[in-house]
Amino acid sequence: MVRVKICGITRVEDVLAVAMSGADAIGLVFYEKSPRHVSIEQAVKLVAASPPFVTVVGLFVNASAESVREVLKSVSLDVLQFHGDETPEYCEQFLQPYLKAIRVKPGVDLLQCAARYRSAQGLLLDAHVEGVPGGTGAVFDWTLIPEHLPLPLILSGGLDAENVAQGIKQVRPYAVDVSSGVEAAKGINTLKGIKDAAKIVRFMQEVGKLR
Repeated sequence: MVRVKICGITRVEDVLAVAMSGADAIGLVFYEKSPRHVSIEQAVKLVAASPPFVTVVGLFVNASAESVREVLKSVSLDVLQFHGDETPEYCEQFLQPYLKAIRVKPGVDLLQCAARYRSAQGLLLDAHVEGVPGGTGAVFDWTLIPEHLPLPLILSGGLDAENVAQGIKQVRPYAVDVSSGVEAAKGINTLKGIKDAAKIVRFMQEVGKLR
């Protein structure tokens, strides 16, 4: 069964929409340069609104260990997601389950990445866009993914209701991750992080056809 994470949540009503849709996880972005960034205070409210059995993932990009620990003091995160150049040793020091995001482009050896981050719970594969660590809405070439990765594969990068079924059929991932593809207005900075409940439902319907 393919799991679903909906990332870049910034509002309580979107937490509830995700839970009602049957998605498995929400993602909270603690990267200050992201338009989907949430403060610790916001995150506490979002986690408090999250119903049972919805996994809460915290996303960090090249954050200092101190800043990650500061978040963990107040915010109950189930999984950490590292989206920058973090080493395995860095990721492991928090003693929590983690995902390592890899920005895919020709020449990136995903089997080598999986071996390097073998302590991760999974590899999240995203599009490589120069200078932007993620959340770009860009799709990468899925044929670059090896057939057998030794870690659970989370497919990300430009997914929406139009292409997620094809992505699942072609890649056969453990999970899919969506952010901009279920937002109110794709590409408009002021609306990034504002999710559209109808788009979430449609996305989940497409995934559900293949679950």
